[in-house]
Amino acid sequence: MTLDRADEYIDAHVHVWTPDRSRYPRSGRDRDAQFEPASFTPEELFANARPCGVKRVVLIQMNFYGFDNSYMLDAIKKYEGDFCGVAVVDETAPDVSRNMRRLATLGVRGFRINPGDQPGVWPDSPGMAAMWKCAAETSQAMCALVDPDALPSINRMCDKFPETKVVIDHLARIGAVGPIRDSDVSALCNLARHKHVYVKVSAFYALGEKQYPYQDLAETIRRVRDAYGASRLMWGSDSPFQVENGNTYAGSIELVRDRLDYLTSDDLKWMLRRTAEEVFFKAA
Repeated sequence: MTLDRADEYIDAHVHVWTPDRSRYPRSGRDRDAQFEPASFTPEELFANARPCGVKRVVLIQMNFYGFDNSYMLDAIKKYEGDFCGVAVVDETAPDVSRNMRRLATLGVRGFRINPGDQPGVWPDSPGMAAMWKCAAETSQAMCALVDPDALPSINRMCDKFPETKVVIDHLARIGAVGPIRDSDVSALCNLARHKHVYVKVSAFYALGEKQYPYQDLAETIRRVRDAYGASRLMWGSDSPFQVENGNTYAGSIELVRDRLDYLTSDDLKWMLRRTAEEVFFKAA
C-alpha cells in the first residue's frame, strides 16, 4: 500500500549542528569526537528532506551540545512552523521543572533521556521523577534513547506516571548489536499496555542487517504496529546518520511508504505524519 507522494510528511527524528564552534560551543558528551558530516544545518537537512515530501521535522538535541539547546532553539525560531524540538536538560538541577516549562514556550515538546550505564535504576532519581511529573502537566514527552534491557525501567516509570507521554526512539534499538531477538520485540510490544507510550520507527541504517532496503525489519515493524496500532507509531530518519555510509534519506522513508505491504493507507497517514503531529506539533 503506498501513500500519495503529494501528502505532507513529518520526520520525527533529526539532529542538526553547525561547524561554528565559536557561536555554538560543544560542551557535552562526545564534544571532542569527530562526527560525519562535519555540518548538518537546517538548510542541509531541507536539501535531503524536501525532495521526499517532508515538510516538518522534530529536532533532537545533539549530545555534544550538552544542556545548551541554543542551536536547536535558534533553528526553531528561524524556521517557525517547520520545527519543534526535543531538548536535553539537567535532571539534577533544582529548577528542572521550571526550565521545562520555559522551554515549552520556545517550541520544545519533549526531553531526551538516556540511562547511561545503569539501565535498571536510572529513572528512579528525584530529578527524573520531577521531570516525568512535570511532563504530564505540560504535555511534553519523555523521549527515551534506550536499548531493550532498559524497557523494564521504562515500564516502571509508566506505572508511576501513567499520564506522561513517552516516546521510545529507534524501535528501542532492537538489532543494533547482534540479531533481532524475539524476546526484545515482545518486551517492546508489552509496553503498549500503557496508552501514552509511542514508538519511533526509525534509524533503519543501524538496525538488523543495516542494509538498504531494510526489508529484514519488516516483521519487527509489523509486530509493533499490531501491538500499538499505527496511531502510536511515527517514522523518523535519524539524519544525518541515515545519509552517511551509502544510505540515503529517500531509502529510509521508502521502507515505510512503499515496501511494507501490510500497512493500510490509514496506517501510513499516521506513521508518516499524524502521530508526530499529535504528539509534537499540535501540543506546541
